[in-house]
Amino acid sequence: MNPSNTAPLWQPSQERIDGARITRFQAWAAERYGAPADGGYAALHRWSVEELATFWEAVADWFGIRFTTPYESVLADRSMPGARWFPGATVNYAEHALRTATDPGRAQEPALLHVDENQDPQAVSWSELRRQVGALAAELRALGVRPGDRVSGYLPNIPQAVTALLATAAVGAVWTSCAPDFGARSVLDRFQQVEPVVLFAVDGYRYGGKSHDRRDTVAELRAELPTLRAVIHVPLLRTPAPDGALDWSTVTSGDVEPVFEQVPFDHPLWVLYSSGTTGLPKAIVQSQGGILIEHLKQLGLHCDLGPGDRFFWYTSTGWMMWNFLVSGLLTGTTIVLYDGSPGFPGTDAQWRIAETTGTTLFGTSAAYVMACRKAGVRPARDHDLSRVKCVATTGSPLPPDGFRWLHEAAGEDLWIASVSGGTDVCSCFAGAVPTLPVHIGELQAACLGTDLQAWDPQGRPLIDEVGELVVTNPMPSMPIRFWNDPDGSRYLSSYFETYPGVWRHGDWITITGHGSVIIHGRSDSTLNRQGVRMGSADIYEAVERLPEIRESLVIGVEEPDGGYWMPLFVHLAPGTPLDDGLRLRIKQTIREQLSPRHVPDDIIEVPGVPHTLTGKRIEVPVKRLLQGAALDKAVNPGSVDNLELLHFYEKLARDRG
Repeated sequence: MNPSNTAPLWQPSQERIDGARITRFQAWAAERYGAPADGGYAALHRWSVEELATFWEAVADWFGIRFTTPYESVLADRSMPGARWFPGATVNYAEHALRTATDPGRAQEPALLHVDENQDPQAVSWSELRRQVGALAAELRALGVRPGDRVSGYLPNIPQAVTALLATAAVGAVWTSCAPDFGARSVLDRFQQVEPVVLFAVDGYRYGGKSHDRRDTVAELRAELPTLRAVIHVPLLRTPAPDGALDWSTVTSGDVEPVFEQVPFDHPLWVLYSSGTTGLPKAIVQSQGGILIEHLKQLGLHCDLGPGDRFFWYTSTGWMMWNFLVSGLLTGTTIVLYDGSPGFPGTDAQWRIAETTGTTLFGTSAAYVMACRKAGVRPARDHDLSRVKCVATTGSPLPPDGFRWLHEAAGEDLWIASVSGGTDVCSCFAGAVPTLPVHIGELQAACLGTDLQAWDPQGRPLIDEVGELVVTNPMPSMPIRFWNDPDGSRYLSSYFETYPGVWRHGDWITITGHGSVIIHGRSDSTLNRQGVRMGSADIYEAVERLPEIRESLVIGVEEPDGGYWMPLFVHLAPGTPLDDGLRLRIKQTIREQLSPRHVPDDIIEVPGVPHTLTGKRIEVPVKRLLQGAALDKAVNPGSVDNLELLHFYEKLARDRG
């Protein structure tokens, strides 16, 4: 894809530019902190990376972050990994998330709007959310939960999950969650690493018009998590609490003023998980202070959110976008929680949510946008989207046709923000800027405080050429560590091996001459389906338990039309046919042990699975072959145990056209 030299698809009006919070921030920072008063966003961004410590101090001041003990410096050590932010400072994330509840003029306004597949929004006010968090935090303390203990959630995107996260943060404990469509093995691969002392668990969930009972899975989790001191039952399907479990209503019934544990800036807030491509998922630890300040910047300046806004993103609790959505509370925004299928009862389901909730920032996946386009959905014609000022997409690059379709079908004066970041930082490297034009197929710009560059293999920056996405300065939300990585070697090898001291993320990008960013997809083999990163290792483990399967290989292929093709290649036991019955058993196994998202698009028999000389399955070269690369460009022949096997994938790519 070549950088666009054409006219922008959308340009913000001068009134919109003048009213944007980022414009006001720039003028204020020019007076107080020496930011450039002129030169627009490009000048502000340049200052934010050149004067990194001053910029982040300005962000903390602008948003009124309450440090209960002062910081000694903003950035004591800027090396990566190991950057030390705001040493000496103590803060609490939950206290900031609930600040609006202490404003008498806003305490009864909705903090949360919960929508299920019935599309009937249920509000939870700021004051009620604060009361529930206070009650639950007191109960957690009574159960012996202390700062640093891990608290886990096996929960869908419901208000109880938000309350549980905030109560955990109020105590100074460490939150971690999985969505209930994850099978027991996927959850245990994550939770067993961090050894939680409390588990919040639903009895089931509703999806696609059906109820899904998860009580057997929860029983398995309880049996396999020996560190649990308490299980709290959330009766979404209205079943009684099992023996030995506490009921949600009991632990949230009190009327207790919240007590917010003041913790060091770099104290752990939550653990997120990588996809687990090469083994167990990486358990990524991010800090209370780092997430607080990064999300205030991202949501309050880039997304232009504040009081009066309503923030929706289609997500589950197993994806970083859920954590990001919850942080909308930091800006005084009402957040919209949807628990259900993205396309039930019809493909336009998410647009209907935007209408019924008065959403102002509508977040979804690029895949959903393309599905709407394919289905002939006309959101602006069929729904009142008058309050929607921005449609943001992530999970995969939004194809040019997606930009055009949104512009034509969702509103010509619609700010389209394609954004890109990662679980690893729980934020965006590039994306939304309310004061800049939108070009088709491009992210508007690199984010403030993020020195985003495209590098060639020798570490030279590139403009208007494809290179590796790197970040050359530290971000506050970068992991403070990985769990169970005492010497930091796994963290170091994940991001800093290719370019020492510089974060390499694993995406191919182009930075254009006018400062926008084009994402070309993963430069590694992580599966990325419907915006959710998944590990191939999970699929291999499930599939290869079947006696008919000798070995398997799963590949995710970004296609030119914006689609995503995820075939599963199977090497069968001698004499086994790949018939409809086996295909069905493979799909059922994956659906039950992992999730419906893991089920492949096609199951294809292969003569064998290629490996490296050390026995590792070769995924990236096969992906390149399926995307049309020549064999000699896709792989180093000397690194493969059986080069002949790769000709099968080369021929398949040719046959698919």
